[in-house]
Amino acid sequence: MPTVSIITVTYNAERFLERTIQSVVAQQATDYEYIIVDGASADGTLNIVERYQRYVTRWISEPDKGLYDAMNKGMHLATGQYVWFMNAGDELHDANTLANLLDRIATTQADVYYSDALFVREENDGKVVPVGLRSEVTPHTLPKQLTWHDMALGMKVCHQAFVPKRSIAPDYLVDNLSADIDWEIRCLKAARQIERLPFVLCNYLMGGLSIQQHRQSLVDRFKVLVTHFGLFTTLRNHFRIFVRARQFNKQ
Repeated sequence: MPTVSIITVTYNAERFLERTIQSVVAQQATDYEYIIVDGASADGTLNIVERYQRYVTRWISEPDKGLYDAMNKGMHLATGQYVWFMNAGDELHDANTLANLLDRIATTQADVYYSDALFVREENDGKVVPVGLRSEVTPHTLPKQLTWHDMALGMKVCHQAFVPKRSIAPDYLVDNLSADIDWEIRCLKAARQIERLPFVLCNYLMGGLSIQQHRQSLVDRFKVLVTHFGLFTTLRNHFRIFVRARQFNKQ
């Protein structure tokens, strides 16, 4: 059983996928498996998967019910002690990232590991440039000791910088664009030991599904937070989120 299952979900991702695979291949560690779940892409995505097939532990390509259905398939295929989602366009931060994570796992065996994320964007010429750490370029500060209560004001940890034990990771909601927040909250509720890492886990490519469908994502986030924190608390916290965002944008 590998220690870490790295899972990449794709759909018509030929523009981005190779970058993600190369970041996995570059790792100076071998105690992992790499799983790719494709949603029956019609572009050149599968050509890229086949080109790197010797680096991929297993992969499937079939129709799905959306992003989070595909993520559930990935978790069901995984055999690692921990699961780590790194979707097409995102990257492990550098060649030593996995080795550093494995060192911490061997030492502490925490239920959840988390870190900051480096936001990056793709320029018109295809070059990827850094924007800044998520905790610096968004209103979301990174807690030193994360608990599920910290999620009351939104997603405190980037999904690609959140690595839980597979044994405590539930299935994602498949009909909610903010299912990643719900998933993190449920993992944190089940965790007994949560550790912040002193290094960055991922480079996060800005402009994902929740950004493309921003309004519905906000509605779905509200539903998730009501489920975990109640209606009154969520209404009060959304006013705080609004004020915080305005103050941050004035800086």
